[in-house]
Amino acid sequence: MQDEWRGTLYPTRLPEFHRALPPADLSGIVRWFWIPEWQLAPGRVSRQELLPFPASNLTVEPSGIALSGPATRRSHRDLHGRGWAVGALLRPAAVPALVGDPRSIRDAEVPFDAPELLSAATDAMSSDTDASARRARAVRVYADWLRNHVPAPDADGELANRMEDLIGSEPSVTCIEHVAQCLGISVRSVQRLAQRYVGLTPLAMIRRYRLQEAAQRLRDNRSTTVAQVAAELGYADQAHLAADFRTVLGFTPSGYRYAAGSVAR
Repeated sequence: MQDEWRGTLYPTRLPEFHRALPPADLSGIVRWFWIPEWQLAPGRVSRQELLPFPASNLTVEPSGIALSGPATRRSHRDLHGRGWAVGALLRPAAVPALVGDPRSIRDAEVPFDAPELLSAATDAMSSDTDASARRARAVRVYADWLRNHVPAPDADGELANRMEDLIGSEPSVTCIEHVAQCLGISVRSVQRLAQRYVGLTPLAMIRRYRLQEAAQRLRDNRSTTVAQVAAELGYADQAHLAADFRTVLGFTPSGYRYAAGSVAR
């Protein structure tokens, strides 16, 4: 899958982890479903470190459902014991149906009341079928719930999705004016879309996608220099990329590349 490990800082630390594309009729509200399963020895902890997408997630676990808002910083989660999760990385168009103002859940995770989804996903993930069949069933019941609770994108929702697609896929897009020009709308309209459907500023979205891409290139293409990555992704120079790394992640690009290469599964 494209962007398989984008947003994951240390993929080799992941437990069993799968992503599944949504059915075609839900592609406007879900980017993908993600399903980790883990079983760790007593006393062992597996820390999952992320550079989250500039988006919201709706996650089902045995203990309940949580809606996670857009993040402005690096995050982590410690796994222990045995468990699973079934999450959906939401497209912007889905967000207004789940939260009135996504800015209110920025950098936060709040309980979400959907008992029928919790029951259906738990039944699917607790079944005795093989792992792939279990995951496929979980995705099916999650997709059915979304069809019944999240409407298809309207015109503004589709425009918000186009904004996300543009920012996420075009490294040449480095400022809000460029986004507005490509979408054929005003700068103020771009700002309103980001506020209502994402909960971050357009510039924060741009910086997050660029930083995600930089981390992935540094990790996967070790012969490429930090300066080359900075130039390819539209940073003014290597120093600006390094500053973003330090501000959001707390370490330098070179330090991250070394740490990512030294981690073993």
